[in-house]
Amino acid sequence: MHRLAALALFFAAPALAQAPEPVSSPARLVREGLSVEFSVRPAGRAGELREGDYADIAFGITDASTGRPVRSLAPGAWMDIGQPIGARDKAPLDCRQKMSLYLAGRVGIRPMIDLNSYYVLALNQDSSISVVDPMVGVAGKTYLYAHIALPRPGADWAKSRDDKRLFVTIPRASQLAVVDTENFRVAGKVDVGGMPVRIVMQGDGRYLWVGNDSRDAQSGAVAVDAATLAVAGRIPTGRGHHEIALSADDRWALVTNREEGTVSVIDVHRMAKIKDVKTGPEPISIIYSGQSRAFYVADGKSGEIAVLDGEGHGIVARIKAKPGLGPMRFTEDGRWGFVTNSLEHAVHVIDTSSNRLAHTVPVGKRPHQIAITRAFAYVRSLDSDRVSMIPLSELGREQTPAVTDFAAGTQSPGSAGPGMAVATPMVPALGEAALMVANPADGNVYFYMEGMVAPMATFRNYGHRPVALEVVNRSLKETEPGVYKTTVRLPAAGKYDVGFLLQSPRMVHCFAAEVASNPALKRAGPALEIEHLVKSRRVPVGEPVKLAFKLTDAETQKPRAGLGDVRVAYYRAPSHPRKEAQVHELGEGVYEAALSLSEAGAYYVHVAVPSAKVGFGDLTFLSLIAQTKPVPGRQVRK
Repeated sequence: MHRLAALALFFAAPALAQAPEPVSSPARLVREGLSVEFSVRPAGRAGELREGDYADIAFGITDASTGRPVRSLAPGAWMDIGQPIGARDKAPLDCRQKMSLYLAGRVGIRPMIDLNSYYVLALNQDSSISVVDPMVGVAGKTYLYAHIALPRPGADWAKSRDDKRLFVTIPRASQLAVVDTENFRVAGKVDVGGMPVRIVMQGDGRYLWVGNDSRDAQSGAVAVDAATLAVAGRIPTGRGHHEIALSADDRWALVTNREEGTVSVIDVHRMAKIKDVKTGPEPISIIYSGQSRAFYVADGKSGEIAVLDGEGHGIVARIKAKPGLGPMRFTEDGRWGFVTNSLEHAVHVIDTSSNRLAHTVPVGKRPHQIAITRAFAYVRSLDSDRVSMIPLSELGREQTPAVTDFAAGTQSPGSAGPGMAVATPMVPALGEAALMVANPADGNVYFYMEGMVAPMATFRNYGHRPVALEVVNRSLKETEPGVYKTTVRLPAAGKYDVGFLLQSPRMVHCFAAEVASNPALKRAGPALEIEHLVKSRRVPVGEPVKLAFKLTDAETQKPRAGLGDVRVAYYRAPSHPRKEAQVHELGEGVYEAALSLSEAGAYYVHVAVPSAKVGFGDLTFLSLIAQTKPVPGRQVRK
């Protein structure tokens, strides 16, 4: 059962409602043999809690009699304003009442800070990222939580170690987009040059390694300092697409050069290439195994997997498979490797303990990507609407593992046409035996719980075509024995209710925290607000569409007239080129743009004002439905 769904059932139990109040202090709860110590402190500094700052929130759970830490629990927690600064009356709902509403999954009823949540991010074909809240969606109510506009379509992405930032490669803009996952906005861009495609974060979080697939002499790898966002090194390696793998200690970065038939070895400390290794005619993927302390390079043309020693980087073995090899994924312990073969419609399984081919498993037509959970390897095929599942428990036996599958949509991903990202379209759900699967053909994201015969939930993407998925973690983590901790940004000043919930033993309690005003804090959000002045979002195809909107100052709420650089961009879903419309000022903060919608379909309209530092993704966008007008007198057959 979904973890928060189980907590919701527990919260509704009559036994809980009749439970006596626990013995507690403002920051300590003692009940059911446990002691819970709550603390909230400014992150990285001393002093009081202030709005806009980050805070470290922790629950230390110990045995009340022995003081020993209690491990492997799954507490739930929320923070919400109980009384804003300056308010005289108490909020109409107390802390426990609000907690029951959060757990019910009511759309629009969310705490200010959710300490249990994770978000699913979908990289779309149309220069955007969709953000879905699965805690609502799995309950059957799926709504788009946020929408992030990118300058051009993204190809790959990587997260910071604390999940606070997401780095997206934008090949056609020669940039990395830096997404702040606290507010789900593009916080900056890094000009890396060339054609950045693949991106990998070092294990220690220091450098981002970007594959530059440009056709010039600079084709190779670019290292970006993840803290300063400065380019730390440019290392030309050779021609072709570049895949990147790092050693476990981040000492070595190995980069494939598809058109050269080589793998370049980069010394990370020196930021220099030390040699090239000839691995085969078309090195197409590379991965490192901690089990064997070696790099594995799959060659699409020869059908061999070359094994490179992790220190000397010489070829120590060659594993013979068949031509058509593609992406690889390894189990978390590095024991088993899975390699797709699009020509054979199969997956080859490598045993890294012996560097031999253990299995060749038939799957769907043209297997494209692999995702791995603790129990299964999932295979997504371009020409099948079904996801194949290979049980890890059956690996290493004489017989071929039995494959099961489930439908993730009614159309095959390959029918969506060009525009597929190199990032994976599947991602394991956080803390659960479950998987998220994107289908660009029907525009949906599917939630599959292991053991089910079909996905248990479908997340709509509202006209956008998802090509890759990622998960951003906002939940409490056990950072040391018995200490469950996370870091959050405090969005507003006031007295906060901190709801705490434990399923076993049953425990519910409300702590408190106070956050001071920050006079130095500038107003968050864009400087302008927009009101779209439309009577109907359904418009005719082929006729000029005049779109009026009003811009007001976000602080004074007065109309903003005289803005000479108002821009309007629009495009037809899912991935058609973006167009810009001529904008005229009508007066009193009202502006008008003339749109030309030549084809039927859904259109998205964004407004930007560079002089006010407002980008296309900052203001609320407008969606329009362009329809062909019926011919007068013609009757429609039913």
